[in-house]
Amino acid sequence: MGIEQRYRDMRQEVAETAAACGRAAGDVALIAVSKTVGLEGVQEAIEGGCTVFGENRPDQIMEKYAAFPEVQWHFIGNIQSRRIRDIVPCATMIHSLNHLDHAEKIGRVAEGLGKVQDVLVEVNVSGEESKSGIAPADAVEFVQRCCSIEGLRVRGLMTMAPQGSREAARQTFRGLARVADEVRAQLTPPEAVAFDQLSMGMSEDWPVAIAEGATMVRIGRAIFSDNFTE
Repeated sequence: MGIEQRYRDMRQEVAETAAACGRAAGDVALIAVSKTVGLEGVQEAIEGGCTVFGENRPDQIMEKYAAFPEVQWHFIGNIQSRRIRDIVPCATMIHSLNHLDHAEKIGRVAEGLGKVQDVLVEVNVSGEESKSGIAPADAVEFVQRCCSIEGLRVRGLMTMAPQGSREAARQTFRGLARVADEVRAQLTPPEAVAFDQLSMGMSEDWPVAIAEGATMVRIGRAIFSDNFTE
């Protein structure tokens, strides 16, 4: 089975899982994380109907955006200040904002391009030292400060769950949804209206993420790998 068919199958599985949770298929965006494939693999996914891709390296998002500007490119990797000028022109959304100085620079670069950059704030819900992100207790203040930056629009939150335990993943995703509710309650229109996205769930745990309210799932290996098994 090739990438084109695997994408179609995954899109169907996401839609069916959303429906089983009482949600519409359109409530959950499938982001195809294409960091392991080149332009040919991206083309195959596009032929399968994919319109939203995720990349975690500036050089890769730049190359693939240049080749396929007609689709959306989300930046999901760690942000390096010196590469923000490379990322912002290509990114429909940045998922991994967790430093105020990065927020300010993203805003300045976006303003210079005449755009408003959509971002998600990364929250380390699990508390693992190996993971990036702000602490849940800091989320309200952090988002409020980001909302005051010109050229920036905070669309929601992102997190990564511990590997190897679906129950730990469930608790992490449930925790992010709770933090999002707390943040939204402290925002005023139009910021509260725009704050409507939860990016959580990957190839191993995306069904749990959808059950806990994910609006975006980031799936790579289940689409682009020939031998992925859960």
